Amino acid sequence: MLIQDYLLNSAERYPDSPVLLYDKKTITYSRLAMAAWSVADWLCSMHLDRGFRAAILTEDPFEYFAAYFAAIMAGGLALGLNSQTSRRSLSYYLNDSKASVLFTNGKYIKILKQTIKDVSGLGHICISGKNVPEHLHEASCEDFSGLLERQVDSGRFQLPWRSSCDIAQIIYTSGTTGNPKGVMLSHSSLDANTRSIIEYLQICHDDRVMAVLPFFYSYGNSIMLTHVAAGASLSVNQNFMYPNMILEQMKEHEVTGLSGVPSTFSILLHRSALNNYSFPVLRYITQAGAPMSPSVAFELQKKFPGVKIFIMYGQTEASARLSYLPPEDLERKPGSIGKPIPGVELQLLDANGSPVLQGKTGEIVARGENIMSGYWRRPEETAKVLRQEGLWTGDLAYKDSDGYLYIVSRKSDIIKSGAHRIGPQEIEDVIMEHGTVSEVAVIGIPDEILGEKIKACVVLKKGQKCTVKELRKHCRAILPAYKVPHTIEFLPDLPKTSTGKIKRSALRDRQEESISCLSLSKAINS
Repeated sequence: MLIQDYLLNSAERYPDSPVLLYDKKTITYSRLAMAAWSVADWLCSMHLDRGFRAAILTEDPFEYFAAYFAAIMAGGLALGLNSQTSRRSLSYYLNDSKASVLFTNGKYIKILKQTIKDVSGLGHICISGKNVPEHLHEASCEDFSGLLERQVDSGRFQLPWRSSCDIAQIIYTSGTTGNPKGVMLSHSSLDANTRSIIEYLQICHDDRVMAVLPFFYSYGNSIMLTHVAAGASLSVNQNFMYPNMILEQMKEHEVTGLSGVPSTFSILLHRSALNNYSFPVLRYITQAGAPMSPSVAFELQKKFPGVKIFIMYGQTEASARLSYLPPEDLERKPGSIGKPIPGVELQLLDANGSPVLQGKTGEIVARGENIMSGYWRRPEETAKVLRQEGLWTGDLAYKDSDGYLYIVSRKSDIIKSGAHRIGPQEIEDVIMEHGTVSEVAVIGIPDEILGEKIKACVVLKKGQKCTVKELRKHCRAILPAYKVPHTIEFLPDLPKTSTGKIKRSALRDRQEESISCLSLSKAINS
């Protein structure tokens, strides 16, 4: 099945049912489908090349959904951009993807004006809001708001032919080295994952999920696709600065599902008035994006009695789900990521590609229709992870006697902070641009709310002076807010291997020892 069929089929079956509820707005399936047809019609009139990239930069769910499905309907590739962007980040994604179209909101006009001169190939910008300019640099501008409200006859033109093997979407993910990579996901890989998730979560038309995760994020993308495919509803509020507002919305909209990353639930458990609420129709909770400690899972279980809690594991490269722990096994298999989802095979292999013995640690290697087609314009990096055995995830795990998987560690140094996946290299490169810095290593350190905070370990050049405040100001001027280090520590040197490589593991161990010593000191003095 093609991804646009999710919307078109649901609009035919449930035209008056809500697909989106947010900011006191209700968007029905028929309205969303009409908006997507209108935008797709405009895209087709541009006579763009087959497989063109359409970037989407907006926090408005209606705008995002309409642009996403329209781009795919018109034969293009949808590319969601992080709404917490910076000039450098925006320029990188637009140039690397070679996007020819950008859908955005008027709030981004200022940063666009700063960025557009550094971007090549972007010919059309669709902007919502008032006073849309005719041009930005060499790109023509279109009134996005007008397109969303325009009535078109969907029967008067034929959509470009697409195969289920064609790429439908690119989602950027960060590695530990180099720049973020674009994960190419085909219609068939997205559809395989969507159908599998719908099956084990038993999502149906009557479901209504509380969508707190951004849709440009792989997990948020899967929530969007599963619920649109089922003709279900999404209650959207992605501002977790006010968790009690999330709870109010959950109650008002009578949500049946809640999906989040570990920090989502830590905030609800410890920084909200959760005890004052009850959710009688809440059916399930899903968690992914980073490991959730068994203690948090058990606490959730107490706060939401009778609600099914699904602990899940996956990767953007897998569209995104690979395994889940059935709710009935939560107490029996604490800390486990469960077993493969329907249609997926997971093996634990050693470095030579041979299976490891039960109880021994190996790298998780995945096979299934949901696996990516590769990294956008990165054949060498694709070849490193897509091998004859399958997708090498970079995650180390072991399997118990019942076949349940347990993550041991991650081979990569990616930092998982809240809903974000952050590669340290980009942050290190920015810090190294400061004239006083000789060396830097960025690591993730444990945090109760975010899962991990960003810590920069910095060595200054001999004779140079710099303060934490100065370095943070430097980072804020270049990086998006979520990539600015939470902690900066100045060190005389960095631990290295015999070949001169920085030992990040030693820095993390040093951090853990420091926390342990601090805890011991507090215990002695109390």
